[in-house]
Amino acid sequence: MITRKIVFVVFALISNYLFSQDKRARDYGIEIGILKPGKLNAITDVKGVKVGHTTIIKGDRIRTGVTAILPHSGNIFQLKVPAAIYLGNGFGKLAGYSQVKELGNIETPIILTNTLSVPEASNALITYTLQQKGNEDIHSVNSIVGETNDGWLNDIRGRHVKEKHVLDAIQNAKSGAIKEGNVGAGTGTVCFQYKGGIGTSSRIIPEKFGAYTVGVLVQTNYGGVLQINGVPIGKELDNYPRNYKYDVDGSCMIVVMTDAPLSSRNLERLAKRGMMGLARTGGIASNSSGDYVIAVSTAKDNFIPHHKNSPLIATKELENGAMTPLFLAVIEATEEAIINSLFAAKTMTGRKNHERKSIPINDIIKIMKKYNRIHPTN
Repeated sequence: MITRKIVFVVFALISNYLFSQDKRARDYGIEIGILKPGKLNAITDVKGVKVGHTTIIKGDRIRTGVTAILPHSGNIFQLKVPAAIYLGNGFGKLAGYSQVKELGNIETPIILTNTLSVPEASNALITYTLQQKGNEDIHSVNSIVGETNDGWLNDIRGRHVKEKHVLDAIQNAKSGAIKEGNVGAGTGTVCFQYKGGIGTSSRIIPEKFGAYTVGVLVQTNYGGVLQINGVPIGKELDNYPRNYKYDVDGSCMIVVMTDAPLSSRNLERLAKRGMMGLARTGGIASNSSGDYVIAVSTAKDNFIPHHKNSPLIATKELENGAMTPLFLAVIEATEEAIINSLFAAKTMTGRKNHERKSIPINDIIKIMKKYNRIHPTN
């Protein structure tokens, strides 16, 4: 009996929990939108942005983790960044929202994890901030933590995310290519009844509009009727809720970074468009879905020093009429980031032998070709 269990666990680790598939959506000729992606097609195309994961896979029931997103490499508390949060549907636990709404900035890294680990992650961010050089005299920290509920595959009640896991994700954060799929906060998530996870994408605004970069990272854990680049995949695969049994509850965290100089007001306008990207994938922000968009500007001229030499702040920001290309960029990047999370995720078995299969890529490619939505690849 013990031998069989060991064999099962080893097989699962080898077969089901490899971090990602080899190709992303664009590698198959699925080109979403009209704007060009950045070099990495990732949130880290925005200069200075770093991402780190801690993935926790243990035995046959623990499938969870942490993802950290840093807007810059400095002391974020001492050099805060303009930010906004938009609530697409508020059935969730996003820590730190009210202060961001009130003051229009963030002062910690952004942490994504599972629902019941928000307090632990918030505590870890406080520890991280208090320990940073230059923060010896601070007495308040507004930690930013978002979540989705990975309780189908993960033993969420066990609360296996600890402070160390959060600190490790921050410490390991780096620029460059980002692992997607069954990693970090996406380890145990489910999307459109398939295995969900972490996904990312980016867009570059044409030079005549500023050549700004918009990057998006998502933690997908929601439902609806899947569409890819306008093609009704869910209907074609006959994989969507029927007979009024709308099993589409879940959540999606969307993090947007841009080097465009934006005020918190226009960042909120940008964040709203992230929900349009989610809608284009077939998501409906159901009753029990916690769908949040966090948008941040990394423009250095607009960093907000904690200690100010003057009551006046001089900033540069785009005017309202210059926002439209950025709106398009965030819609496209959000849509593609979500699709990338699905393409990267692999079949996973977890708590109580629950299973979520990866999307059937071969079938999907056939359907995309049927609708003439595949572009030739190199």
